[in-house]
Amino acid sequence: MRDAFGQPQSAIVFGGTSDIAQATVRQLVAKRLDRVVLVGRNATALGELQQALTNSGCSTVEIVVSDAADPHSAPRAVDDAFAALGQPADLVLMAVGLLGDQRANDDSAERTAEMFTVNTTWPAAVLAGVRGRMVAQGYGQLVVLSSVAAIRTRRANYAYGAGKMGLDGYARGLAASLAGTGVTVQIVRPGFVTTKMTAHLDKGPFATTADAVATVIVKGLATKSTVLYAPGMVKFVFAILRHLPEALWRRLPG
Repeated sequence: MRDAFGQPQSAIVFGGTSDIAQATVRQLVAKRLDRVVLVGRNATALGELQQALTNSGCSTVEIVVSDAADPHSAPRAVDDAFAALGQPADLVLMAVGLLGDQRANDDSAERTAEMFTVNTTWPAAVLAGVRGRMVAQGYGQLVVLSSVAAIRTRRANYAYGAGKMGLDGYARGLAASLAGTGVTVQIVRPGFVTTKMTAHLDKGPFATTADAVATVIVKGLATKSTVLYAPGMVKFVFAILRHLPEALWRRLPG
C-alpha cells in the first residue's frame, strides 16, 4: 500500500537491468520504496543492483531471472515475481526492450522475430498476467516504457519502432480496460536516451539521460496522465513530425 505521501512502497520491475529502470528504482527507494522485485536475464547485473538498493536502505530486494527472448517464460515470470514480492504490488514497471541493429535485422527472420518477442510479445504477455492480479487487489499502477519511436517508424530502426508501437497500442488498450478498477496505466515515451543500449550511436536531438527520464516517471506517478514524454519537448516535436509527408520523413537524419 502507498504511504501517507502517496509514494509506492512495493514494486516489481520487469527489465531490472535497464538503465532507466535502475535510475527509477533508485529514486523511488530514496522516496520510501521499501520492497522490490527485480526481473531480468542477467543475474550478475541484478545482483549488483540488489546490493546497491539494499545499501540505500531498501529492506527487501528479491531477484527473479527470466529471459524476455523466450515468450513462454512470461507466465512463470509473473508468478515468480509476485511470489517473491509476497504482498500486493503498488507499482509494476515494464522496462524490457531491445534496440538491435536494423541493418542486421533487415534480411533476418530470426533477428526480427527476437525484436518483436522482446519489445512486444513478452511484455504484453506479462502485462496480461499482471492485470488480473492488480485488479484482484483493487489498486496499483502499471508503468510501461515505450518510446517516441512508437509514434512513427523510421528506416533507421523500424523493427524496434514497430515493436514499441505494438506495445504502446497494447498499453493504451490495457489502460482503457482498467477504467474503474482502481488500477492505472502510464505509458512513458522517451526520446533519445544516453544509456548503455545507445552508447554506440550519435546523440539525437533533445537527447536526455536515464536519470532525467526516471525523474519524469517518478513525478508522473503523482499525476493522472496516461502518456508521459521525456523530455516534455518531444511531445510537441512529434506532434508535428508524425504528420510530415513520407518523402520528407524519409530524409530526416538516422
